[in-house]
Amino acid sequence: MRLLGNIVWFVLGGLVMGLAWWLAALVCAITIVGIPWAIAAWRIGTFSFWPFGRVVTEAPEGAVGAVFSALGNLVWALLFGWWLAVGHLISAVLCALTVIGIPFALQHVKLASLAFFPYGKRIVRIDR
Repeated sequence: MRLLGNIVWFVLGGLVMGLAWWLAALVCAITIVGIPWAIAAWRIGTFSFWPFGRVVTEAPEGAVGAVFSALGNLVWALLFGWWLAVGHLISAVLCALTVIGIPFALQHVKLASLAFFPYGKRIVRIDR
């Protein structure tokens, strides 16, 4: 069932949004300073292609890590997060126009929130 969900997802916005995440990663990777953001964007882009069977969780971090995550999220949201979130929200609205697209619209909304706050998160497989 996950495979079927991922195939339909890929067609209903997963391809476009995954490529948008990878474009953001490429732009970040051009500079040495942007490499940490590029790594995060690449991982989330891969997740955007095939999200079913995986979930986003909070990554354990100490007080220093939380400060760096907050700063990283702020910079990311200002530079890239807002347009990735808008892309996911547009895709969510388009998917929600049909009954079959509602679960995919909800996934796009989750990815829109992840677009603003990617640091301090990790993507893990669901073993079932």
